[in-house]
Amino acid sequence: DDTGDIMDTNGHGTHCAGTIGAEAGNGIGVAGVSWGVKIMGLKFLGDGGGSTSDAIRAIDYAVSMGVRISSNSWGGGGDSSALLASIQAAADNDHLFITAAGNDGANVDVGDFYPCNYQVANVICVASSDQNNDLSSFSNYGQTKVHIVAPGSRIYSTYPPSNNYAYLSGTSMATPHVSGVAALVLDMVNTLTALELREIILQT
Repeated sequence: DDTGDIMDTNGHGTHCAGTIGAEAGNGIGVAGVSWGVKIMGLKFLGDGGGSTSDAIRAIDYAVSMGVRISSNSWGGGGDSSALLASIQAAADNDHLFITAAGNDGANVDVGDFYPCNYQVANVICVASSDQNNDLSSFSNYGQTKVHIVAPGSRIYSTYPPSNNYAYLSGTSMATPHVSGVAALVLDMVNTLTALELREIILQT
């Protein structure tokens, strides 16, 4: 949002970030998936929504700064050739783009939910599972365009203001679980390409 202010006025981003990388072993709150991760917060959505052009700016900036993985707990709206081009350019720069499947309880193989629906080699689209390891009732799904399912129902994580925690549900909460795994694997084998990293996640 061009301010450089890292404070989260909504809570969504903080909750996702906690799932990825909250500190472990301190007896406080929750432990993230990848404890030593570095997170770049890029905000383009607010209480009034956001624009596709700002989403593209965020993606392009992350790629230009050498970010290897992005966790994209957002989506909706129509197809955009410019957004598709940005994700394709990210793929060309060895960037893994992990994104939410959406919360409409719909089959995205026959409907549209972007950026999940973009069939680009660096994209992982994430649906949500519940505590019984079943698909969450709200989660979008699809045999072709959704690639993996991760926990997204009643996820406990960090939440503003400081030192607060909350339960949230959504494919937005599932996505950072996969992003955290990607960061953990890349930390162990930092020579992996984005496509190799994607293959490991989807095949194991």
